[in-house]
Amino acid sequence: MFDTEDVGVFLGLDVGKTTHHGHGLTPAGKKAFDKQLPNTEPKLRELFAKLQAKHGTVLVVVDQPASIGALPLAVAKDMGCPIAYLPGLTMRRIADLYPGEAKTDARDAFIITDASRAMPHTLRAIDSEDETIAELEMIVGFDDDLAREATRVANRLHGLLTQIHPSLERVLGPRLQHPAVLALLERFGSPAQIRKAGRRRLVTLLRPKAPRMAERLVEDIFTALDEQSVVVPGTDAAALIVPSLAGSLAAVLDQRKLLAGRIEELLDDHPLSKVLTRS
Repeated sequence: MFDTEDVGVFLGLDVGKTTHHGHGLTPAGKKAFDKQLPNTEPKLRELFAKLQAKHGTVLVVVDQPASIGALPLAVAKDMGCPIAYLPGLTMRRIADLYPGEAKTDARDAFIITDASRAMPHTLRAIDSEDETIAELEMIVGFDDDLAREATRVANRLHGLLTQIHPSLERVLGPRLQHPAVLALLERFGSPAQIRKAGRRRLVTLLRPKAPRMAERLVEDIFTALDEQSVVVPGTDAAALIVPSLAGSLAAVLDQRKLLAGRIEELLDDHPLSKVLTRS
């Protein structure tokens, strides 16, 4: 059960993107605050300080601890206010106990506050575990965006290579996201440029990123190049586009690697890491 013994005022916030509606109640149920306030640090600090000066300990409660609820919780924590949140499903069930059906910010803020005061067992404390989960959600969301972008760029590259030289695409396509192949396409964007570079130069380029595959891949590339003698219309334009796409795809994949490293760090620090990562 969440400890509210020393709380001087319960402040519930129905959080929003630009403004929050706050409702404050004393332990006796007397209204201490009820109005909207901007989602800015100065205004939040001003409110928390005013309530602290008048009532002592201010318990700040929100209905969602991440996303748009992150700033008020961070400010409250920095000012020494205990923080908690009322889970959404719990709040919806509690809301059915209050008169009125219209959903308004003011009503929701009051419900959060009154539930905190009268039913502290419904509150959930916000600890480092919740902060880890919030960070993971943000990173995973961004990684989803990067994954979609990688798929889009890769599909565009597949399409261009298939259009100008199907045999070359059959060699490079299955390895398109390999760093060595992207380095090749970023440097040489057309079949003619690849052929002109020569076997030795290509092996030198690819070997640092693909030590075992470099020589075999170069031989497969030149075998594919020999299967087509005509130059397809649009090849010159593709020679300009392919390096740009290859560079973009490499950058996106590098970002995903950085995120994967951070996700691994967060999971290692999580109390349930052994359970989450157990094979």
